[in-house]
Amino acid sequence: MEILWFLIALGLIFGVLGPFVFRRRGGGIRQVAPGAPDAADPEAYGFLRQEEQDVRLPGPDRDLLDVLDVVQATQDWRAASQLLKGTDKEGETRWQRVQAFAGAASLELAERPGVGGAWLRAWKADAPKDAGGAQVYAEFLVQQAWRSSTAGSDDFRVILEEARKACQEAALLAPGDPVPYISELAVARGLGDAHEEFDLLWAKVIDRAPTHMGAHLAALHYWCGKWHGSREEADHFATTAAARAPRGSLLAALPLFAVFENRPEFVVGVDFHRTAVVTKAVSGALYAVHSARPDDPMLAHVRHLLVSFLIGAERWSEAMALLVKVDGYVGALPWTLDADPAAAYTACRNIAVAGYESAGGSPATLPR
Repeated sequence: MEILWFLIALGLIFGVLGPFVFRRRGGGIRQVAPGAPDAADPEAYGFLRQEEQDVRLPGPDRDLLDVLDVVQATQDWRAASQLLKGTDKEGETRWQRVQAFAGAASLELAERPGVGGAWLRAWKADAPKDAGGAQVYAEFLVQQAWRSSTAGSDDFRVILEEARKACQEAALLAPGDPVPYISELAVARGLGDAHEEFDLLWAKVIDRAPTHMGAHLAALHYWCGKWHGSREEADHFATTAAARAPRGSLLAALPLFAVFENRPEFVVGVDFHRTAVVTKAVSGALYAVHSARPDDPMLAHVRHLLVSFLIGAERWSEAMALLVKVDGYVGALPWTLDADPAAAYTACRNIAVAGYESAGGSPATLPR
């Protein structure tokens, strides 16, 4: 095996060619002609085609998707407002739904400049005291800065300064809600807040939601070496949070996200994925997944990242066991780093199918 991203590129080629691998006597996988008798077929495992993968979410949230469809079809924001009013403010689901509404408006605006996302502008104008609308608008500005501007540019800073003001206004409308402060974590990272300032902001988050996985992931970005910390600071932040996590919390998986953020630019072979640091982080994430509530909104995030590491380590059976749980939704790391998340995901998934069959696996032997 080569590096993970090489696998993704290889998988993209394979995806164009159709069913692509077969099991050979000596072990290993190789490309064969489409339709060959020994070719692996991901659909035999119940996996969806690339075009059927939903790139908006990491896992299912039928209520959110139904409301998004209504809002985008009618350009009426009231269904979104009602959904957020009925969503627990301390939980992960509210944060994910705010992100999803903001992202939908941002993508609409990108596709139809000056017109797209009109429902969010109407929401802000018609109901300026609606806490949900204020949170979505603040997060929208954050996403606009990162999506439409170059980090560090004047435009980037101007949008983030506006976003910070919007976050603070949203926080006043819902004093106990951590969401505006979580959005502001990305503002602090983009504007380069000093460690002391960031710590004060972080204290506001954990005072309201001490075990919030989404908030910890947002803070982890700040502490990475490519932003305002270092490998050591990011590792310390992640391992400390994991050590303090109550049983059943997905924070035990945070060190794996730190490994991902601090991964070397080039990784040759599977050695990186079998190092003690990576193996320990993967073990912690697997423990977190197995002990978490089945309905934990962040479970899909952890499973997606675990899949990529398990494939990198050629741990085919474990990767396949997770793939059957996440297939269909690909709005999560590492796939969202690619311009086409569905293509990146299905390429890796198909490699996993190939590896699984090269080791003697089949649809009949895969536990469900």
